[in-house]
Amino acid sequence: KLTNSQTHKLTNSQTHKLKNSKTQKLTNSQTPQLPNSYKMKNIILAAGYATRLGELTKNFPKPLLKIGSTTILDRMLDDIDTVDDIDEHILVTNKKFESIFRQWKRQRLQGSTGRKPVRIVSDGTETNETRLGAVADLLLAINGQTDTADGKGTKPINDDILVVAADNILHFHFSEFVEFFKDKGTSCLLCHEQPDVEKLRRTGVIVVDDQMRVLNMEEKPQEPKSHWAVPPFYIYRQEDLPLVRGAVDNGCGRDAPGNLAHYMVEHTTVHAWPMSAGRFDIGSLDTYYEAIEKYGKD
Repeated sequence: KLTNSQTHKLTNSQTHKLKNSKTQKLTNSQTPQLPNSYKMKNIILAAGYATRLGELTKNFPKPLLKIGSTTILDRMLDDIDTVDDIDEHILVTNKKFESIFRQWKRQRLQGSTGRKPVRIVSDGTETNETRLGAVADLLLAINGQTDTADGKGTKPINDDILVVAADNILHFHFSEFVEFFKDKGTSCLLCHEQPDVEKLRRTGVIVVDDQMRVLNMEEKPQEPKSHWAVPPFYIYRQEDLPLVRGAVDNGCGRDAPGNLAHYMVEHTTVHAWPMSAGRFDIGSLDTYYEAIEKYGKD
C-alpha cells in the first residue's frame, strides 16, 4: 500500500536526484507566460482499430459510435468548440475509416454556425497490424501533409496544441484545462487520483510537487510511485513542438500517447491538472453498452 507521501511526491532524496539529473528543464523563472491572445489547434487521435469491440468496429470507427442521439466524438467536440482559443480540429484516422470520417465531417459542419472547422488526415494504414501508433500519427498532424483527399493539404502546425483521444465521455470542460495551461505557461497533462493499484499498473503514473509540476512519469509501472493516473489528454505549447517533432528519432515509443508525455516530462517543464470531474473510458463492448445505459438519454 502506498503511503500519503508517496501518493503526491517523491522523497526529498529522490526529488533532489531528479532535479539534478542531466535532463534540462525550465525553471519557474524561465517559463515564459503566454500572451493574452493566441490560437490553439485540437488534434484528435482516431486512427486506432478498436479490436476489443469485435464486429461492432470491424468496419466502423469507435469514435463515431452513437451514445443516445449523438456520437462519442461529437459529444467531445461540442465541448471543445466552446473554447475560444481553439480555431480548428485536426483529426488523424486511418485509410480504412477515412471516407467514413469525411462523411461525418460533412454532416457535422453542414449548416452549422458555432462549430469549428475540421481537417481530416489519414495515416495510410488499413489494418491493426500495420498501424503507425498514436505518437507517429500525432507527428503526421503537426508536420502537415501535401496530398490529402480533399486536395487542400495541411500545413505544419506552429501553435499550441491540445491532443485528445476520441473514445471518452468527459464530465469536465476543456475550457478549465486550457485556463490551467494558460496560467502555468508550460506544457500540461491531465491527471486524476486512482486508488486501484492494478489499474495504475495499466496506465501512466506521475509524481508531482506541491505546485503540480510533474517530477516523474512512468508508463504501466509495476510499483506505482503515486496514485496520480494520466488519461490521454495533453496540451503541448508551441515552444515545445521541436521536442515533439524529434521525440521518436530520439528514442520515444511511437505507439501510446503516454510514451510522448513521458518523454516530454524528461525534457521540459510539464504541469498536471487534476480533473475537476470524472470521465468514462469506452474500451470494450461491456463499457460501450454501459455508456449507452448511463448517458444514452442525455
